[in-house]
Amino acid sequence: MEKVLLKKDLNSWAGKLGSYDIYAPFKSGDVWGYELMENQAEITLDYPNTAIPPKKILFPQREVLFEFEATQEGGMEIREVLPDDTPKIIFGVRSCDARGLAKLGKISQGGIEDVYFTRRRNQTVIAGLACHNPPSPYCFCTSVGGSPHSLEGMDILMTDLGDAYYLESVTEEGVKLMGSAEGIVTDPDDKQKADKEKIHSDSEKKILLDISDMEKINEALSEIFDTGLWDRESLSCLRCGICTFSCPVCHCFDVNDEIIRTHPLKGKRVRTWDNCQFPDFTMHSSGHNPRSDKASRLRQRVMHKFRYFNENCEEFLCTGCGRCIEKCPVGIDIVEVLEKAKTYEK
Repeated sequence: MEKVLLKKDLNSWAGKLGSYDIYAPFKSGDVWGYELMENQAEITLDYPNTAIPPKKILFPQREVLFEFEATQEGGMEIREVLPDDTPKIIFGVRSCDARGLAKLGKISQGGIEDVYFTRRRNQTVIAGLACHNPPSPYCFCTSVGGSPHSLEGMDILMTDLGDAYYLESVTEEGVKLMGSAEGIVTDPDDKQKADKEKIHSDSEKKILLDISDMEKINEALSEIFDTGLWDRESLSCLRCGICTFSCPVCHCFDVNDEIIRTHPLKGKRVRTWDNCQFPDFTMHSSGHNPRSDKASRLRQRVMHKFRYFNENCEEFLCTGCGRCIEKCPVGIDIVEVLEKAKTYEK
């Protein structure tokens, strides 16, 4: 299904979606992020990019897995805490972030299913936004199999035509959502179809960063595991973790018990985001740490994204959003690291 929605009617459409929790880009201070919109009239899709990707909606930074409490009989009562079943819509998701959600979906289905992520994803509709221009000069989505108008992970793709949005349904959920806009959408004419295609074509030419010969990455990384490249590239790392927290596909987490009281025992088991760049991330209970230095941690991050995941799933665990480059306070550039990896002489 393809329709055209005038920009002035976006909030009217949102007003018809009262059964959904609606998330959209929202500016707080100088920072954009995806927030639950209490007032649909505040929805705007004219934004650069968010600091944290929409993964935080489906994979929260902190979530309770279950609650536990000692019983009078000396046992333990455990109550699983599952996400609520309210359907959600996320408006304005960039193609790189939608691809990130698709990759997280594959990860959550591998081995033991992550029922928390899967439940949220199954009740969430993604109304994405194609990029006219790269939201960042550090975007490199086309180098890792994406594009500014990729449909992967989308239910609807919206393309900005100036005074209107061109809507394309990708899934049945997308068709259903567009059906709710009956009366305020129209069928596209030939000019609008041509304008949409030109916008998509032109947007790919505007990506500034490019990783050449990506097919050589896997082999190159396999040959430089034990080299000085990692020491040099990680020298300035502050171990702040912003590279992975801002990544659409990084999904490391820690699990801890939070004790509310001790007599009788009562508490919660909580999952929180963790970070492979933190010194204690791989600390063993014995005190041994197989990645005790910054070099081995940077190597793991790059190897996981561009070698290990590629070998297992035949795709990169990276969407090319460029946040890790843009947000790094010391300028560590993963594109530069990959280019050096291809030409590194041992």
